[in-house]
Amino acid sequence: MQAGLVRQCCRRPNREATLEDNKELQEQGEIRIVQLGFDLDAHGIIFTEDYRTRRGHRALVSSNMNEREMRVLRACDGRPYAGAVQKFLALVLPACGDLSFQQDQMTETFGFRDPEITHLVNAGVLTVRDAGSWWLAVPGAGRFIKYFVKGRQAVLSMVRKAKYRELLLSELLGRRAPASVRLGLTYHVHDLIGAQLVDCVSTTSGTLLRLPET
Repeated sequence: MQAGLVRQCCRRPNREATLEDNKELQEQGEIRIVQLGFDLDAHGIIFTEDYRTRRGHRALVSSNMNEREMRVLRACDGRPYAGAVQKFLALVLPACGDLSFQQDQMTETFGFRDPEITHLVNAGVLTVRDAGSWWLAVPGAGRFIKYFVKGRQAVLSMVRKAKYRELLLSELLGRRAPASVRLGLTYHVHDLIGAQLVDCVSTTSGTLLRLPET
């Protein structure tokens, strides 16, 4: 996660351009969009190569046999999901850039049996969306998601508690981060802006972060 997953966020003037760039990279197979799990609208981006070569903080099986893959295969040796994961990375990842997968797609197009799909869920490669449908997931992402959600809430609270529910960006970044902000203030500020949880207002004193009117 730390190697490749980033929040899809940007300052509003660049938002459309960033989304276009992301779409182009996705079509080229350079990046994958993944469901983060805590909100239906919360997605992350991971480089495809990082996804193929890492499982959370450990390597994932690559579709090309090399030293890295051999280490992973040894690590997966004896685990029931090893074969299904290798098959998914070799067949599905290069051919399909979708965020989610359907039952008929997995069984008819890619030839997965129901037990293999269960193995993919157990391995953390897929997460259940609804009956007969799964999101692409990042194995071992639980700790990152925990830090992400807690950090977002903490930084948002800092703005909410400020006078008039607004705070200069420079002042916010100059503060000592709460213990729950494990990913850094700058990271979460960009997340809040990209998720449109705060408005950016240009002032003579610099950029002002303001909570939107409710």
